[in-house]
Amino acid sequence: MLRSAFAVGCATALAVAGLAAAAPAGAGELAPHRHQMKTHGTQAATAAGNNLSYSGGNVVTNPRIYVVYWGNQWGSGSTVTNDPSGEAALQLNFFQHAYGSGDTWSNSQTQYCQGVAVGTTQCNGSGTAVGHPASNPVGGTWLDSSAKVTSRPSDASIAAEAVKAAAHFGVSGDNVEVIVDLPHGVVPNGFKSQYCAWHDHTTTGSGADLPYTNMPYITDAGAGCGANFVAAGSSGVSGATEGITIVGGHEYAETLTDPAPSSGWVDSTGYETGDKCAWISSGQGASAIVGLNGTNFAVQSLWSNNFNGGAGGCVVSYTGASNQH
Repeated sequence: MLRSAFAVGCATALAVAGLAAAAPAGAGELAPHRHQMKTHGTQAATAAGNNLSYSGGNVVTNPRIYVVYWGNQWGSGSTVTNDPSGEAALQLNFFQHAYGSGDTWSNSQTQYCQGVAVGTTQCNGSGTAVGHPASNPVGGTWLDSSAKVTSRPSDASIAAEAVKAAAHFGVSGDNVEVIVDLPHGVVPNGFKSQYCAWHDHTTTGSGADLPYTNMPYITDAGAGCGANFVAAGSSGVSGATEGITIVGGHEYAETLTDPAPSSGWVDSTGYETGDKCAWISSGQGASAIVGLNGTNFAVQSLWSNNFNGGAGGCVVSYTGASNQH
C-alpha cells in the first residue's frame, strides 16, 4: 500500500507523495509504499487534472476505525492524560460522527467501487461500492503505555505498532484502518518539513493485509498542517486544532478508496482522492467547516469523479451525483 501523506507548509498546496503501484488483493498488494499528505505550502494547490481510475484492488466496503495512542508519553494505564491540544478527544469525536445521512462529507467516496474493469472511472452501480457506515465506525481505542516512544520513530516501528494494535483489537483486513497516534513532541522523519501524516499497509502475524495510518501530533506542526486554515470563527471549531480533522479526514478518505496504495483508485499521476483536493483555500472545493451529525468540524474537500457532468472536481458535500457541491 502506498502511504498517503498530507503535507505541511502554507501556500495553498495539493498533497501528494511517493506512490507506487501495487497489485490487486494478494501478495503483490502488500509491498510497502507510503503515500503521504504533504505539508501546506510544499506544493501549490490544484484541483485540476484527470479523474481517478480503478487499479484492480480492494476498496473498504465496511469501514471500521481503531485508534492506538502509542507510548507512555500519552499517560499511564488506560487513560490519556498528556494531550495539551486535546487531539485524542477531537479526533475520536470526528470519526464517531462520520456516519449515516448526517455525514454528507465522506459519502462522496461511495461512488467508487471494486470488482469492475481496471481503468473504470464511473462505477454507475456496478461492482461493490465503498461502504458508508450506518453508525459510529470506531471499533475501539487503546493506550499502549508499555514503553516510551523514541523521539524519531522509524517507519518500520510505526508499522510494527499497527500490527501490535491489530492483535490487541483482534482485527485485520482491508475494512480496517488502524490509526497510530504519536504523542506530543515526537517527530518521525519528514513530519512538519515534508508531510503531516501518511497511510500505508502492512501484514499481520497471520499474513492478512492491514491498512494503517501514521498520525503524528498534528498541532506540533502549526499552520503547516492546517492550524487556522479555514478560519473557523464562530462555528464552534477552534482554528488552532483544525488540522487534526483536516489531516485525519484526508487519510481516512484515501484509505476508503485505496487501502493498499495504489491498487485502488488513483489518477494517472498517482494522486488519491484527498491529494487532488488538499489545501484549497477558496473557490470550488475549498476546505470548510461542515456539520457531521450535528457537530461542526474542519475538513478538506474530496475528489468526485461524477461532479460537473463527469469532468470531476472537489466537493465537501455529496448526497448523490445530482446533488453535490
